[in-house]
Amino acid sequence: MRRMIAVLLVVALAGVVVTAIAVPAADAGGSSTATNIALGLASFAVFNQLVAAFSGPPAYAYGYPAYPAYPAPAYYGAPVVYSAPVVYSAPAPAVVVQQPAPQYSRVVQYPHGQYVLRGDGVYTAYQWVWIPNPPPPPPPPAPPVR
Repeated sequence: MRRMIAVLLVVALAGVVVTAIAVPAADAGGSSTATNIALGLASFAVFNQLVAAFSGPPAYAYGYPAYPAYPAPAYYGAPVVYSAPVVYSAPAPAVVVQQPAPQYSRVVQYPHGQYVLRGDGVYTAYQWVWIPNPPPPPPPPAPPVR
């Protein structure tokens, strides 16, 4: 056990040394801030992968649910015997009551004519049609002069 801990410690320290040598630290006075940020993130990513490789699976903040261990049943129960199925009669036919369509006036009267609504809205589109009143008849002829 001590040997295994010593080997893991040596490998971990070797990884840190390799990381320090292989990935240069970003210098604060460099030519580009973006380059410094990229180098810092790259060195962190390499170090993170090395640490994760030697630390084992991640520990979660929550525990796994504890399922109780039930022993498997040693036998199966006797088969269930069913009686004859229940026979149902057909349901009574439903009585459909057709409500009459509401009666709307399809004609709108004006003194000089009327609008008539044509069409049913399903097969033929609704359309309001203007129908003018016929002109008044001409006045009666004047009485003859004596």
